[in-house]
Amino acid sequence: MAAATDERNFKVIGTRPIRHDGVDKVTGRARYGADYAFPDMLHGKMLRSPYAHARIKSIKVDKALALPGVKAVVTSADFPELPDKMEAAGEAPVNLAHLSENLMARDKVLYDGHAIAAVAATSPHIAEEAVKLIEVEYEVLPPAMTVEDAMKPGAPIINPKLRNKEEGDKPTNVAAHIQFKRGAVEAGFKEADFIVEREFRTAMVHQGYLEPHNAVAIYNADGKSTIYTSTQGSFAVRALASAVAGVPETSLKVVPAEIGGGFGGKLTIYLDPIALVLSKKTGHPVKMVMSRADVLRATGPTSGSTIRCKMGCTRDGKLTAAEIWMAYEAGAYPGSPVGAGAMTIIAPYNIPNMIIDAYDVVVNRPKTAAYRAPGATNAAMASETIIDELAEKCGIDPIEFRLKNAVKEGDPQTAGPPYKRIGFIETLEAIKNSPHYKSKLEGPNRGRGVASGFWFNVGMNSSAVVNLNADATASLVIGSVDVGGTRAAQAMVAAEVLGIKAEDVRPSVADTDTIGYTDMTGGSRTAVTTGAAVFMAAEDAVRQLKERAAKRWEVKPEEVAYQDGVLSCGDKRMTIKEMAAQFARTGGPISGRASINLRSVGPSFATVCVDVEVDTDTGKVKILRATCAQDVGKALHPSYVEGQMQGGTAQGIGWALNEEYVYDDRGNLRNFGLLDYRMPTCLDLPQIETIIVEVPAPGHPIGSRGVGEVNIVPPPAAVANAIARATGVRMTELPMSPPRLLKALLKKRGSADTQVAAAGR
Repeated sequence: MAAATDERNFKVIGTRPIRHDGVDKVTGRARYGADYAFPDMLHGKMLRSPYAHARIKSIKVDKALALPGVKAVVTSADFPELPDKMEAAGEAPVNLAHLSENLMARDKVLYDGHAIAAVAATSPHIAEEAVKLIEVEYEVLPPAMTVEDAMKPGAPIINPKLRNKEEGDKPTNVAAHIQFKRGAVEAGFKEADFIVEREFRTAMVHQGYLEPHNAVAIYNADGKSTIYTSTQGSFAVRALASAVAGVPETSLKVVPAEIGGGFGGKLTIYLDPIALVLSKKTGHPVKMVMSRADVLRATGPTSGSTIRCKMGCTRDGKLTAAEIWMAYEAGAYPGSPVGAGAMTIIAPYNIPNMIIDAYDVVVNRPKTAAYRAPGATNAAMASETIIDELAEKCGIDPIEFRLKNAVKEGDPQTAGPPYKRIGFIETLEAIKNSPHYKSKLEGPNRGRGVASGFWFNVGMNSSAVVNLNADATASLVIGSVDVGGTRAAQAMVAAEVLGIKAEDVRPSVADTDTIGYTDMTGGSRTAVTTGAAVFMAAEDAVRQLKERAAKRWEVKPEEVAYQDGVLSCGDKRMTIKEMAAQFARTGGPISGRASINLRSVGPSFATVCVDVEVDTDTGKVKILRATCAQDVGKALHPSYVEGQMQGGTAQGIGWALNEEYVYDDRGNLRNFGLLDYRMPTCLDLPQIETIIVEVPAPGHPIGSRGVGEVNIVPPPAAVANAIARATGVRMTELPMSPPRLLKALLKKRGSADTQVAAAGR
């Protein structure tokens, strides 16, 4: 289903060709990171901490080195000390000292699963046995596992070097305090007829990608090295791995393998520099692959959070003020997405008076990483449930309430310039007019909930090359890793400009030595920025075609027209195929090239509608129906857009109902397998319905917006609102698992029984 507002006449864009890499993937020929193997290759394994917080007093590796088949053991002593300062690297700046310490603990271990040492051996089994022989003496320290614990006076200090501006030279667990203000908040609340204030908690959750982290590193005798890895950003791996391993960045080539999911969790590095240093030490290629337990214990989940949200509105439903306090778990090192959470929490609404205080807090958990619109899902759980409750108090339909307060072009963002052309209102109207929202929901303990979400999207850097072949087909070379079908989408962009079929463009993802610098596949930037680079590269090829034709026809290049693969000037005509056949005689091959730094991109909005049925005896929630409407700007390949919308909605529902990290009182992760870390399966979900809304982004050659992130933002709040409509219980903690919901239902039931008994007396 599509709700289109774009009248441009595309011939390839918007169609649904078969994906170019489909055959290799369904036949198993596609090479993922763990598929790479080389002669004389060694296998690496990691020793990880069993404690959440402990000082390392000594590490003895003699017994491990004596085991037959073991070729090397490395600890933090084998890695250079890096400066404690922020360096530019992809989506966000990175503190190289923190990154290095996260990959290999130095003085202290800061979470259960923190890496301490690595072994390279002739087989993975020998490496595993050697890891068990490494002797570590610890001084166990008390952990701080939650933001509340870490922010208390007298809390255990996790990183003694950590300071913030407000506390001066005093060690702290609060890495940063961010504040946004607008208007007069107290006056805004005085104008309100209704005020709702609640505290929300959201659990730390993992991205849940199927393929574990991996790396194969080869350090050559000439000082050149290569890493084969599953990553969302090969240039980021090159920059970060070279720094941590202490090798020149220009001597390192990174080859991106196919990737079995990432969702933001593969934007950073874990194994790459470890494998590289082991290879340098042994002279052999070294392969490392994480177990599922390692992935869950030691790679970046997204932040858990505590959010206090207060909002007010007038009787007729106009929002007047918002006051928000939010603290996000950063894990063991600073860098939670709390800033993004602060900028997105009320971004869909025009609220004249607001104050937001946001805190980045270190805790004894794994360093957090990005997860689809990082920080925004936590935030929307708070704001969108309060929006729903205010609508209920006003007696206004929840979509009508949102429409009354929705931002539009020219309204101010939480931080930054006013919105340009956006499609939030269109997503609300799409859900309002959908068969789902218009349908009746009947039966006991059933409820319908809606919620909306916002994500900025980013532009950044991309490069592309379009090579025309003698048969008028084209090869396309890009640096963006294909996570969600972007090979096909970029081939379609090139085909659109060249006037040929999408099947006649052969796309490939190149290594860091083969293509110009390209930032990561993340931030919903790939279809947008790399798409713009491909568009420009194809236009460059068309420019050269026009010059060739102009020379042949003895006219000026600007007099030559090009449309649908045909060059023309007056009554002269030549197809691209005819021109391509003459490349050798008319000046040689044609290669179009482009590199772009896209500064301004169109943000995305989504609105979700969910129907639930609650088993009041067990607290189990069944999702009956779900529909997502999303402004995508312009859908390049609608099937892949729908897949992104469905995937994000499914992950949001998992976050809403089941997914969470469970730690015991010693700080050890208890659910470090996929049997205990409960992600939704096909048995837990209906067929998620999608409505593609197309409000073209200004300034983009196609009008595309990012599609990969905003879809995860509204579902938890939509589910919470549906549960409230079904049961009268407002849930304020994620996940809303059966035990947690049942407890709330029993509390409500007990309160009702008490009231009945009191009335009877």
